[in-house]
Amino acid sequence: MASTRSYWRWSKQDFLPEESFQTWTNYTSALSQTWFRFKNRLTSRSDDETETTQLRKQSENEMKRCLSWWDLIWFGFGAVVGAGIFVLTGEEAHDTVGPAIILSYAVSGISAMLSVFCYTEFAVEVPVAGGSFAYLRIELGDFAAFIAAGNILLESIVGTAAVSRSWTSYFTSLLNKPKNSLRIKTGLKDGYNLLDPIAVVVLAAASAIAISSTRKTSYINWIASAVNTLVILFVIIAGLVHADTSNLTPFLPFGAKGIFQAAAIVYFAYGGFDSIATMAEETKNPSRDIPIGLVGSMSMITVIYCLMALTLSMMQNYKDIDTDAAFSVAFQSVGMKWAKYVVAFGALKGMTTVLLVGALGQARYTTHIARSHMIPPWFALVHPKTGTPINATLLITISSACIAFFSSLDVLSSLLSISTLFIFMMMAVALLVRRYYVRGVTPRENLLKLGAFLLLIIASSMGISACWGINPNGWIGYTITVPIWFLATLGMSLVLKQQRDPKVWGVPLVPWLPSISIAINIFLMGSLDSSAFIRFGICTGVMLIYYFFFGLHATYDMAHQQEKLQNENKIKQMETMENAGP
Repeated sequence: MASTRSYWRWSKQDFLPEESFQTWTNYTSALSQTWFRFKNRLTSRSDDETETTQLRKQSENEMKRCLSWWDLIWFGFGAVVGAGIFVLTGEEAHDTVGPAIILSYAVSGISAMLSVFCYTEFAVEVPVAGGSFAYLRIELGDFAAFIAAGNILLESIVGTAAVSRSWTSYFTSLLNKPKNSLRIKTGLKDGYNLLDPIAVVVLAAASAIAISSTRKTSYINWIASAVNTLVILFVIIAGLVHADTSNLTPFLPFGAKGIFQAAAIVYFAYGGFDSIATMAEETKNPSRDIPIGLVGSMSMITVIYCLMALTLSMMQNYKDIDTDAAFSVAFQSVGMKWAKYVVAFGALKGMTTVLLVGALGQARYTTHIARSHMIPPWFALVHPKTGTPINATLLITISSACIAFFSSLDVLSSLLSISTLFIFMMMAVALLVRRYYVRGVTPRENLLKLGAFLLLIIASSMGISACWGINPNGWIGYTITVPIWFLATLGMSLVLKQQRDPKVWGVPLVPWLPSISIAINIFLMGSLDSSAFIRFGICTGVMLIYYFFFGLHATYDMAHQQEKLQNENKIKQMETMENAGP
């Protein structure tokens, strides 16, 4: 599949090769067919063969298969354990939930693990770099995949920017300098007035390593994650030695509502595990290595997070926890002032691996999105020597650097959480569709029943979240919404027969676990404040403008070009068989 063309090229055909963009007349004609094309793409679905074989040709060169389950476990650890646990734990324990922050991490961990199960089943059967984008294109269609793609790119860019800003904060702490002393203060609006050139430099360094070689990146991640693990063990052991159980009282100072509000925010700390699914094309044995890598790393991380939250809550009363450098100040309060340097160093190591693994995973998402032509196919190209998608990596890095230079962490984290939860909710829906619907096999009557059950599960989950938001202590709303969710899930289990069995590894207890995942993700989304939804709505609106003017027409042309090629191949095969004779 290796290409003889130069990798570094910049012609219009590399960015807009589709028929609709060849002339202004073509483009005008395409715009006039927008509604027709939208209906076509709304109902069109991809398939496993297209995603794993046909679209990969768009990259011209193959990615190198060089990763084992051991690499994936540490990639999972490196992708997840970073700024979230060190930054958000103190903020949420002090302001939102108190010592019950332990339960917030447990709730988020359970939700994340349910999503891990969904990702694992797909990754084993559709081992491509596209991750959730490819899975949603197969099961929910092009438009749903585009909404996911937009949120994946948004999550990638914003998440990377947030971590790089945190990197600067902890570097400042390590140098024992005043807060924000390494940032440049300007007269811009609050939240955007502290420019962060260090964050930009760190992003550039991480992407340079990721571009050079996936194998080299894995080695560096091993070393950095091992050091980070030692720091985490120190924090837990040294912290518990100085623990005071009286600090756990009162355990729920903000009530049960605080647990879920905090859980929605600290979910940010679990973000990044989906990067492992995007490594499928570079994994030696995806059907074995991906389940071990995903489930193994997330199980370990959930336990670590709960232990670290417990440690912090027992070292200090929640009212005294510092919201900016919680663990460092907690150790100072028990007479271990020097420990703040260990904590800051560990946090820096963790955030460095998050940026490093993120640069790998996010670029591979972007590569597959570009293969489908939802963004210009120039970003799908894989370099022949490095075996890495350099163009896609640069897109994410430059975009993240621009945001990180201006925006503070509090502006970024809530937007990131809602995008992540939205995608994970859609993944659970897609898994149910995959199990209960197969084109050309499932009767139309069963398809309608599946749609009705899914609608009831989603609507009742939204109702449960709304009831909690309006009156957490009320019970009338729950007597309606919870039974509807239960009966819809039970109905799907009893009335519908599963149409597809997982080939190697599958989510257990279907439809119950995916249905619970839908409910938890929607519930946590509902726990976020209104500003997160406003930002989410604005970003989605911008995505739709791009889609109707560019993405829709590019993917429509791409799909019909593939159909034409497939028909030509069938005709050639028939002619060959006829010429061969009996």
